[in-house]
Amino acid sequence: MREKSSPPPSAASPDPTGSAERSVGAFATTHWSVVGRVAASATVESVAALDRLCRQYWQPLYFFVRRRGYNEQDAQDLTQGFFARLLEKGAIEAADPRRGRFRTFLLTSLQNYLANEWDRGNRQKRGGGRQFLSFEETIGAEAGYQLLPLDTAAPDRLYDRRWAQGVLQAVLGRLRKEFDGDKFDVLKQFLFGDRGEVSYAEAAARVGLSEAATKSAIYRLRQRYGELFSDEISQTVLHPEDVDDEIRYLLTVLETD
Repeated sequence: MREKSSPPPSAASPDPTGSAERSVGAFATTHWSVVGRVAASATVESVAALDRLCRQYWQPLYFFVRRRGYNEQDAQDLTQGFFARLLEKGAIEAADPRRGRFRTFLLTSLQNYLANEWDRGNRQKRGGGRQFLSFEETIGAEAGYQLLPLDTAAPDRLYDRRWAQGVLQAVLGRLRKEFDGDKFDVLKQFLFGDRGEVSYAEAAARVGLSEAATKSAIYRLRQRYGELFSDEISQTVLHPEDVDDEIRYLLTVLETD
């Protein structure tokens, strides 16, 4: 079975690389800035922000560990231990934004962690007894892994793919919160093309609008999708000029999924 993901932007939807105006101010809160605040002062608030950030990357990194050949239990222990180590006071100080994308920093850090854990050969030390995620959350990650297609994608490619899917899921989640949930569930099928499972007329009847008003709502939905897409990517890079390259890479990853 394949893991289902939202389709990438198409010609029928706004181009996220150019539809939204981005300012330097949008980069005031990025994944790197969260890391920087922890490195500067590990306050309760900054560590909590990093904790939330790490949860966004849990599944892509877990998939990477599983694809490296570790069984479910070992992969859970190793991923838990990696994040526990990352959240330890002072451990994040080695993070250097100049080294590249945030997703690359995390993956490189995980690879180093796996190499060190292999050398130790001591499973008991892998989490230091700390549970980063709940049992239900870790089981959910394994369920997602089991839905993956039976392909031969390299672990790092699988990590990037799951990261890209996570970005799209985050964008759609934000979009749903901004629009009426019931209307969004009907109109989202038109985000990536003019042909949905139902016609414009039927969609209009379901949302209680005229067909013209429905088309206007779909247009606004597409425009806002492009803006949120760009904003979501801007949080993962250090400089505004890196956003377009990262978006192009994300689309490439999804197209080869």
